[in-house]
Amino acid sequence: MASPVNRRDWIKYSSLATLGLGFRIPSMGNEEGILKSYGAESGLVNLSSNENPYGISSKAREAVLSMLGETHRYQYNIGSLKTFKKELAGHLGVSDTQVLLTPGSGEALGLLARSYPNGNLVTAYPTFGILPTTAKKIGTEVIEVPLTAEKAHDLPAMLKAINSKTAMVYICNPANPSSTIVPPAALKAFCVEAAKKAVVVVDEAYIDFLDVPDNESMIGLIECNPNIMVVGTFSKIHAMAGLRVGYVIGHPSLMKPLEETYFMRAQFSMSVLSMTAAQASLKDPEHHKISKLKNEQARTYGYNELKKLNINCIPSYTNFLFFPLGNYAGNFAEDMLKQQIFLRSDIYGGEKWARASVGTMEEMQQFIKVMKATWKV
Repeated sequence: MASPVNRRDWIKYSSLATLGLGFRIPSMGNEEGILKSYGAESGLVNLSSNENPYGISSKAREAVLSMLGETHRYQYNIGSLKTFKKELAGHLGVSDTQVLLTPGSGEALGLLARSYPNGNLVTAYPTFGILPTTAKKIGTEVIEVPLTAEKAHDLPAMLKAINSKTAMVYICNPANPSSTIVPPAALKAFCVEAAKKAVVVVDEAYIDFLDVPDNESMIGLIECNPNIMVVGTFSKIHAMAGLRVGYVIGHPSLMKPLEETYFMRAQFSMSVLSMTAAQASLKDPEHHKISKLKNEQARTYGYNELKKLNINCIPSYTNFLFFPLGNYAGNFAEDMLKQQIFLRSDIYGGEKWARASVGTMEEMQQFIKVMKATWKV
């Protein structure tokens, strides 16, 4: 059995929680300011940040190793990397004039908030926090529309919330932290209508975990609807959270002014090794299939076991589970941490909820073992 967190580490964790940097932060979807994976060497099971536990593809690893001798060069001085944007664009079915590169999608979301400060932002609540949190920090009004009873985006209510002052609408689909999806047909209709009044940003960080037909991207709408943008990342299915590679896809009429302002420096902020890994990962679909399959197996196991504990877990389309804590007394995340399980919990609409990333099957078995031993409501 894994050794418990020692007293010194527990003081650190407790201090972070008190400061709001640990386990009770305003949005479970906001990954900023939370420790990622320290303590793993002492047996901590980290289910806190929706990372892909299987690592980057072997092709990406080999490519990174072969590029180590070129890390003294800027990316624009390495011939093989000059085609990365074009290769990514081809993979996504767009032109390279429709692509902006960023060091992770989180950076893109923060920059988008700063790019549209004049007017309000309409978004779901709860949702991934970087864009709405950044908007609030710079003084933008944020209109938060509660999720439905099924914890999905309430598209009719979001349309009604859009007014003459709305500059941007944000949709995270599949949704973080709730793990739900909006069917493609409904989302397409919403995006087309909302884009008549504001810029619509669709965050597709988790789309690669979906099956056909649910995995239809909104990128196909961009050509005829210039106010629609799609944000993507290599952090999830590509397992490159620590390498920081993200992108924004949009109509050239939107991309050009963004590139010339806030996104100008972001274009050059990815490292040589990050770009090399991403470039190679695009060429390894088998790795993505294996990651998706293993995630689905571990997710199904975790979901079914939580159901056996009478926990009404939301059906998940992602690499994490979202479930209500009912009348649980105390701080669930802190209590689980004492048992070597690192996850997230918070309060939404007066109800307590938890979010646990889907780890390896072994990690999920350890998580369920702890839940069976300690769950009391």
